[in-house]
Amino acid sequence: QVQLVESGGGLVQAGGSLRLSCAASGRSFNSYAMAWFRQAPGKEREFVSVISWSGGSTYYVDSVKGRFTISRDNTKNTVYLQMNSLKPEDTAVYYCAAGRSYYYRVRNEYHYWGQGTQVTVSS
Repeated sequence: QVQLVESGGGLVQAGGSLRLSCAASGRSFNSYAMAWFRQAPGKEREFVSVISWSGGSTYYVDSVKGRFTISRDNTKNTVYLQMNSLKPEDTAVYYCAAGRSYYYRVRNEYHYWGQGTQVTVSS
């Protein structure tokens, strides 16, 4: 069992930056791939990025490549999402999720979810 708690969301102007954190508790955090998803109002929850259990592999959806960076610190049981050059279309609730495979890209492949943190980017 893994419990996830996100933090770091907020209101930022377009072009600004935020860093999201996701703190995990429970056993075997470093055996899970960790991902970030987001859900804008009226839209489906979409995959954003994933990092392998070791941190050695990362993957991003095209719309955030070059602007977002995912990382993890297994000594702190925490995964991060550094978001730069934010755009109004990045506005969403951001969720972290834990899954058994780095190759998971779909919501229902992930077993554990946080409660989400709101990111709002003003134009």
